[in-house]
Amino acid sequence: MSFKDLGLNEIVLSAIQPLGYETPTPIQKQSIPHILDGKDILGCAQTGTGKTAAFALPIVHKLSETPPKYKVHKKPIRALIISPTRELTSQIDTNLRDYCSQSGLRTTVIYGGVAQSRQVNALRRGVDILVATPGRLLDLCNQGFINLNTIEFLVLDEADTMLDMGFLPDIKKVIKQCPEERQTLFFSATMPSDIVKLTDSILKDPVRVQIDAVSSAAETVDQKIYSVRQSDKKDLLVYVIHELEVYNTLVFTRTKFGADKVERHLRNNNIKAEAIHGNKSQPKRERALDRFRKGKVQVLVATDIASRGIDVEELSLVINYELPNLAESYVHRIGRTGRAGKSGLAISFCNEGSERNHLKGIQKLIGKEIEIEENHPFSLELEPVGMDHKPSGKSMKKSRNKRRSDRRKTGARRSGGGERRRDGGGERRGYGGGSDERRRDGGAERRGYGGGSDERRRDGGGERHGYGGGGGERRRDAGGERSFSSSNKGNKRFGKGPSKNDGYRGSSFGPSSGGGSSFAKKKRPKFKGNTPSVGGKNTSGKKRSSFNKKRR
Repeated sequence: MSFKDLGLNEIVLSAIQPLGYETPTPIQKQSIPHILDGKDILGCAQTGTGKTAAFALPIVHKLSETPPKYKVHKKPIRALIISPTRELTSQIDTNLRDYCSQSGLRTTVIYGGVAQSRQVNALRRGVDILVATPGRLLDLCNQGFINLNTIEFLVLDEADTMLDMGFLPDIKKVIKQCPEERQTLFFSATMPSDIVKLTDSILKDPVRVQIDAVSSAAETVDQKIYSVRQSDKKDLLVYVIHELEVYNTLVFTRTKFGADKVERHLRNNNIKAEAIHGNKSQPKRERALDRFRKGKVQVLVATDIASRGIDVEELSLVINYELPNLAESYVHRIGRTGRAGKSGLAISFCNEGSERNHLKGIQKLIGKEIEIEENHPFSLELEPVGMDHKPSGKSMKKSRNKRRSDRRKTGARRSGGGERRRDGGGERRGYGGGSDERRRDGGAERRGYGGGSDERRRDGGGERHGYGGGGGERRRDAGGERSFSSSNKGNKRFGKGPSKNDGYRGSSFGPSSGGGSSFAKKKRPKFKGNTPSVGGKNTSGKKRSSFNKKRR
């Protein structure tokens, strides 16, 4: 089947011919005819399946053959494509410019991280197809630069990624500004419950398009696993880069923080590296990518989302510094190398923990076991992870639970006379030999420092100190604090807030026969704020303390 067989007009066919488009991909075969018929689409497909052309080509076809449906003003926006990241929006816009080359349709892209002036000027000149990230789109709508009342086609690309990034509320606000009479094309790699609810509310009798995930890497990619402790990964990365002498390496991390951390470590080891992720401004990301393409940067460190849209020719090495928890992401990562029949190498670091389970899922998806490379200085001897590997976490958990049970039976785990105990969220520690004790019960904390009656106590926001051997006391309650010397004669009060004494039964701190802290049973009379009185006078026969007066 050819693209002509799908029913696309000559305007589109003449535009894609120089691009080398000959045979439609499965998602293009399933989607394009239904979109041309005016149906809503619910597509479940991964990145790299050709879905950009699947929705863009029929949109260009229909817009080039029909006049604007809504003539609110002279230059209406007729199609809106929303995607999660700057790189992906830029890539979609680049493809659209090629597809529209013979149609005269105008496209532009808007995203955050850059000044909006150029984007606003492009909108004022007139746009037929707008590609945007949710945040900047809603911002310009609120400023009055974008009118969505004329939208005929609404495309939501990688909706699950937008959900993960927290864009769902923005998307709902944007959809409310679009007309009810529109054609909606919805694409997502996964279908969590929030996505299903959204599709139910915005799609009308959609045609469901299901494309199996990409499950194999190119045969030209040599895949290897390096078993390594998590703490040794940074040093192993430096070793691999120096050992292989590769001058264009793409390193993947799971988090933005991790990408920055790896970048700093590489630079500290005299390796030119740049990191790109969502917290970097768009100019910085574009500059880093340009420097990497030109060979001015040896290593580019990227997160999965930020790497969308990265297209680097002749990339010879991809390193998974951290294995992804989604097996499909692994296939997309290593697919950056070994293109156009050229050989490539994909190295993945696998730690002694959860990544072994990720590796099992990856091997199950690609249908083969990946070779383990043991010839490196940080090699970790572990059992091979086969395709039927069962996680060892359960047995480890049982072992930990058994140790906890043993500690409960003996009272606590001890080392040199010390003690550590957890009760719910609480903790006790005794440091060897004395009655030294630290205790947490909820938000409270107690400490006795070995050999004396020295004690510190917190109850909520309160704090007490008794300094060894005497009855000295220091207390803080909600900002107020009282201190008594060991003779109990001095009274010093300071702090911003009022000092409380709401029925507190204090302890006199005296020398303990056991050498540790102790609470005497002698109780101090309670201050309950208002002593019995008649006509506002004290009838108790006792002189009211200045402390109680202050409370009144």
